[in-house]
Amino acid sequence: MQLSSEFQQDALGGKARFKQHLRKVGSGEHTSKGLSRDEARDALALMLTGQASPAQIGAFLIAHRIRRPEPQELAGMLDYYREQGPAISSLKPAICFGMPYDGRTRTAAVFPLTALVLASADIPVVLQGGARMPIKYGITPLELFGLLGIRLEGQSLAQLQASLDQHQLALAHQPDHFPAADNLTSYREELGKRPPIASLELLWTPHRGEHVLVSGFVHPPTESRCWKALGLAGETNIVTIKGLEGSTDIPTSRAGISSHVRNGSPERVILHPRDHGCFGSDVIWSGEEAWQVMAEASLRGMGDLARAVVWNAGCYLWFLDPAQELGNCLLRVKDLLRSGAVLAKREQLRSWSANIGTPTPALPDACLSAG
Repeated sequence: MQLSSEFQQDALGGKARFKQHLRKVGSGEHTSKGLSRDEARDALALMLTGQASPAQIGAFLIAHRIRRPEPQELAGMLDYYREQGPAISSLKPAICFGMPYDGRTRTAAVFPLTALVLASADIPVVLQGGARMPIKYGITPLELFGLLGIRLEGQSLAQLQASLDQHQLALAHQPDHFPAADNLTSYREELGKRPPIASLELLWTPHRGEHVLVSGFVHPPTESRCWKALGLAGETNIVTIKGLEGSTDIPTSRAGISSHVRNGSPERVILHPRDHGCFGSDVIWSGEEAWQVMAEASLRGMGDLARAVVWNAGCYLWFLDPAQELGNCLLRVKDLLRSGAVLAKREQLRSWSANIGTPTPALPDACLSAG
């Protein structure tokens, strides 16, 4: 296919412009410089629109990883995601979760169950993720909800908004809702390392309007960089969690290290599960079938995952309204589980999602009889 001369000129212009960005981040320990916010936005735009060459993109991603992205660079990349990515909204304040897109491989995920509890409490919940992704190729949010009988792939943006409007839960799936960003996935495999885009994914949400944005982290420098970048981007209500495998799942095996940043002022919050009867080992990931059985039992307030569900959902209810007592939030979660409200929310989502595309498969008998 022959490209028009105008397109060729644009592509050449993009490559030349990208080369300037690459020189800044890849010049070595003593001479490399951070990009400005506008330059970082432009660099990401050139990568996602294919104006930068594959060689340039690979060089930029590895150089940027080695030097580490600066807060204004992450803010500039967030600007582009907000302009070009999907956007949904809610009438009530939402809670939005950002966690590694390459999934989980060591610990059993709690967040899909937490999301169902919060949604059953009439709180809009927004998550995002992609398909199985390097470097971990761990299980994804989409797959975990599928194991609960809720099939969320193949939704249009209108259906994504309807899911939030009608059922207080939405999962933005990158291949469906932001395919341009998904084009960088192959670079993760070829580089063998998480690129700086992985940090961006922890900070971005498709939700517009009032919300609490929750971001998981592993290393303390990631947390402080998160505060600064999100502050530049205008986020005013942020929770950072040193969660399981960098996720937003709050551990029960140790004190949970977190911070609540409101209007630029961070407050360190240590969550002590032992003080509230929620202390115990974090459940190990032992495969999809085992998780499915445990997850089904936990929706009834029973089984190995129930303690973690109560702790996580209770803590997030408290972060949404810190004027409450944490103990009362935990009691509210237990009431939602015992009353069947969380199971009812799951059944609503199962029924609704069955009409999106492929019919929802029945859960195994062992799962249905769990608990």
